[in-house]
Amino acid sequence: MPVRQLPEQVVNRIAAGEVVERPASVVKELVENAIDAGASRIDIFTDGGGRRRIGITDDGSGMTRGDLALAVDRHATSKLDDEDLLRIRTLGFRGEALPSIGAVAKLGITTRHASEPHAWSLAVEGGAKSDVMPAALGQGTRVEVNDLFYATPARLKFLKTDRTEAEAIREVVRRLAMARPDVAFTLAGEERAPVTWAAALPGAAGRLTRLGDILGADFRGSAIEVRAERESVVVEGFAAAPSLTRANALGQYLFVNGRPVRDKLILSAVRAAYSDYLPRDRHPVVALFVTCDPQEVDANVHPAKTEVRFRNAGLVRALIVHALKEGLVREGRRTAANTADGATLSAFRPAFTPPPRPGNWDWRGSPSFPVNPARAFDGAATAFAEPGQAAFDVGTPTADVRFEAAPSPDLLDRPLGAARTQIHETYIVAQTRDGLIVVDQHAAHERIVYEKLKASLAKNGVQRQILLIPEIVELDEATVEKLHDRAEELASFGLAIDSFGPGAIAVRETPSLLGKANAAGLLRDLAEHMEEWDEALPLERRLMHVAATMACHGSVRAGRRLKPEEMNALLREMEDTPNSGQCNHGRPTYVELKLSDIEKLFGRR
Repeated sequence: MPVRQLPEQVVNRIAAGEVVERPASVVKELVENAIDAGASRIDIFTDGGGRRRIGITDDGSGMTRGDLALAVDRHATSKLDDEDLLRIRTLGFRGEALPSIGAVAKLGITTRHASEPHAWSLAVEGGAKSDVMPAALGQGTRVEVNDLFYATPARLKFLKTDRTEAEAIREVVRRLAMARPDVAFTLAGEERAPVTWAAALPGAAGRLTRLGDILGADFRGSAIEVRAERESVVVEGFAAAPSLTRANALGQYLFVNGRPVRDKLILSAVRAAYSDYLPRDRHPVVALFVTCDPQEVDANVHPAKTEVRFRNAGLVRALIVHALKEGLVREGRRTAANTADGATLSAFRPAFTPPPRPGNWDWRGSPSFPVNPARAFDGAATAFAEPGQAAFDVGTPTADVRFEAAPSPDLLDRPLGAARTQIHETYIVAQTRDGLIVVDQHAAHERIVYEKLKASLAKNGVQRQILLIPEIVELDEATVEKLHDRAEELASFGLAIDSFGPGAIAVRETPSLLGKANAAGLLRDLAEHMEEWDEALPLERRLMHVAATMACHGSVRAGRRLKPEEMNALLREMEDTPNSGQCNHGRPTYVELKLSDIEKLFGRR
């Protein structure tokens, strides 16, 4: 078959396939045009998930008659002053959006520029352009797209349901609204009730207001402001505390020079920054804004402009990790779980009403009836005895309860209060001036050991203890091989091992911080973690996985009885340890219940 030149109409439809993937793509391109035109208010209306109709109205600068006639031609744009693609300061720049939309749909544009006596309108159907006609419009531009993909019916088969397409449009508008809190947005359609995001004040407070309106009150309440700057690259925004997570990474919103992007580099940096706080199957909620010189970033690498490339990718990644980690450490106290919400408080309330007692009920038949009835009133007798009158003999308690009878007043003013008791040999109950705190002793000590391991490694290496008799741990040959291949990395954390035949490992040294550790359990856990590693995972991250596993095995276990002084010592260490609100797996180490919430439980408020 001979080579031939394709007709212009076919070329436009082929190009449109790259730019106009679905109705959400149309909305994205048109809203970006409105933002580039300096609009302060943008109204979006859709019908049929955008398939039947899309309407975008803005109050931007509009276009003159000549600009309108040229705007629907391919590769015609007002965004580039010259041919330098390294100085892009607008969201659009290719000049492909309007002609691509007009090639596959019925496009109508009405616009008015301040220099024109009235508005002008133009229509494009299937690539055929009409004449420019006078029209009525007060200010800005109104764009209507009807019967999307009518000129390319095959593309209609790939669209999803109207509700799904409408949700994709909503997500596009959400991202653009986050990027520009100074612009008011209204999104309406046949599929859902209208949503309006009012323009916010400039600055971090206004940005948080817009993010809270879009991401919800939970994000606003747990948001941590982050910022870092180096070599004209600025990373700023808000990150949710580790107590607010999601099952996927869709809650991570990233912007580069005001452009919403999905960049693997930035996503990996976010994952690395939160690695010490979250379980493997949970993801943080963040909204990060990267600002840099346009010459330092290439936005022309994807037809939808959703991907970018940085000239100095390492710097950007390091800044993101630093900004997030610094913010999380600074707001470490807020990362603890807050139990003062309605769902948690309701768990304390009785779940049933006790059945009425029969008329002949005798409390002496109750299982709680004491062997010595006189002692049933020991507490009351002591409390209500007259001055000088002897109370009943209290005797010795029948349960082994460890508690601190009289807490020191200065400890009550500490952030985690004074330890009062240990329950179920797992949880420490502490008292503060305005409430109580329940601490998971294993999770708390796990974080303390982990942070000490990291600090020791960074300073002068982990201190080791040589075992008088090496401990031999029998494992399968594959596990032994994995551990032996990583022996050098393990040695950097004070764990010295040697192969001891085909199915055993000899442990010769262990980190001194771990004390007497279960070597067999530790090695098995380490081998399981190593199965998830690949060569792309940085050595630093692999070492942190090792440290987290060692910390878990070297911490105070649940079921261990603690003396009052030991409980208070653990609380004080938590106060001095960064990130003590979570254990290494992302679970909270303590929960707090305010006195006002306790009073609500008993109807005192």
